[in-house]
Amino acid sequence: MLNITFSPFPNLETERLQLRRVANEDVNEIFALRSDKETMKYIPRPLVKTKEDALEHIALIDSKIENNEGINWAITLKNDSKLIGLIGHYRIKPEHYRAEIGYMLLPKYQGKGIITEAIKEVVKYGFEKMKLHSIEAVIDPENLISEKVLLKNGFVKEAHLKENECFEGRFLDTVIYSVLNKH
Repeated sequence: MLNITFSPFPNLETERLQLRRVANEDVNEIFALRSDKETMKYIPRPLVKTKEDALEHIALIDSKIENNEGINWAITLKNDSKLIGLIGHYRIKPEHYRAEIGYMLLPKYQGKGIITEAIKEVVKYGFEKMKLHSIEAVIDPENLISEKVLLKNGFVKEAHLKENECFEGRFLDTVIYSVLNKH
């Protein structure tokens, strides 16, 4: 079974991006991300309504890191430490050498290849450092932009689950994409 530790916190970097730990100072950006109907359109979680909710979300991210249950990075541009998005490994299943990747980006930064660049680095970290065998992404079947990004990063469609999640009284389908560590 995997023995995963996120201590010390692993900062990552790509050509254009710094991936760093989320901090309480990111509260306004976390609020902007998680309270925006458009950004949260395909994420079946309640919208944050207050700055306190956003701080609670940051505390949740921290506790997952402290307990080695999951890791989230703030996506920032190299020349600016302001959080523009989130990316991370969730629902880590050490016994199966598998984790779920998730990501979101503020609307004004979308369509610039930022998520593609961040995914490449986070997948590499998952395979090389965490020693994962597979990484999955669970998305809404209508989230065609996310599907395109995943396919571009070598993920393949694994399953389409019918009405397997209930959110706010509605049953939602989910689609699972995954990528295997071929090394």
